[in-house]
Parts: sequence; C-alpha cells; structure tokens
Amino acid sequence: MGNLQVQSGETFVLIGDSITDCGRRDEAAPFGNGYVSLLIDAVTAWHPERDITWINQGIGGNRVTDLQARWAEDVLAQRPDWLSVKIGINDLHSHLGGPGGVDVPTFRETYDAILRDVAAACAPKLVLIDPFYVAYADTTDGFQQQVLKLLPEYIGVVHEMAEKYGARLARTQEAFERQLQFRPPEHFCPEPVHPYRNGHMVIAAALLGALSHE
Repeated sequence: MGNLQVQSGETFVLIGDSITDCGRRDEAAPFGNGYVSLLIDAVTAWHPERDITWINQGIGGNRVTDLQARWAEDVLAQRPDWLSVKIGINDLHSHLGGPGGVDVPTFRETYDAILRDVAAACAPKLVLIDPFYVAYADTTDGFQQQVLKLLPEYIGVVHEMAEKYGARLARTQEAFERQLQFRPPEHFCPEPVHPYRNGHMVIAAALLGALSHE
C-alpha cells in the first residue's frame, strides 16, 4: 500500500451495478457493504493522512447502457480525479436473455462512448474492473456453461478499453480463477455473481493492486 497513487484532496468515483451498489442507497449508505467499503477501509487504515473524497455510484441491475443514461449526473458532474467502472455481467445476462439485451458490439460501443465523454470532460485517472463469474470451468450447469463461454468476449472489451484509454485494470476474473484452485465457488458466493464479504475482499484486493503501481 506504500505505492498507492490516490492522493489527498482527490475525488474518487466508483460506478457499477449491484456488486458496487451493495446497499449504498439504503441500509449500508453511503458506501455499501461490499468491495467499495473494503477499499475505503483499507486505504484509511494504511494512509490515515490522506483526505480522499469517495463517491459510490453503483446501482443494482445496471448495464453499460444504464451507466450511459446517468453518466452526466452521476459521473461528469462530480468532476472526479479518479474513476472506477465495474460493469458487464448484467449486459452478458441480458444478451443471453434474447432481443433487447446488450450484445458484445453494443457493450463495446457504449463503453467506448462513456469513457470518451469523461476523458473530454475532466480526464480522470481510470480504473476498469472486468466482469467475473465464480464457477468452475468444467461446471455441468448448462446456463453457467453459456455464461463462461461468452464471458471472455465481455472481458476482452474491458481490456480493449483499458488499453485504448490508458486505464489501470483490475483483473477480477483472473483473481477468482486463482482462488478456485484452492476453494470451491460456494466459499465465495451463493451463486456465481453476488459474492459474500470474502468475495468482495478478492475484488478489493485486485482494485488495490491496480491502484498501487505507477
């Protein structure tokens, strides 16, 4: 944590879906009880001298198209110095659900558009968190197999955007795959999408790693 790049006086916005939200709009306001609060607590513990403004803008169920619809108010208006984006699994699920879903080309086009808009508006330092799915690769569950087959395409888009916009990258799918070499999926979550607290710690650790190198 000695190389944490976030400095005093900076504003850090974290936007995403339910995994970012985690009750931040109700019983766990204002930061939620997931990886966002774990990140904040870790930074505070290691760097008590840093006065950082944290803003959680996660909303459960969101896809990248939902982020775009609220981008001006929830991101651009905050003029962040840092911006973390965690989106993708709802997009994938919606695509598997049929017409009207966010397919890979739409995911790419919309993700590109929102990053282009924020770069033009205030050019924050970016951290992109790729989507994850906590399931064994050889699962016999048919739906989980469908998700795992398509997931690399959505992850690929996030990695493309990170390269295009010079963003830091938190590789959460890789982090969970490493964890699954030692512990079963149900150790981290009741189903593959929404982790327990320990799963959120895996996300927070990946994010901290991305924020702790120059």
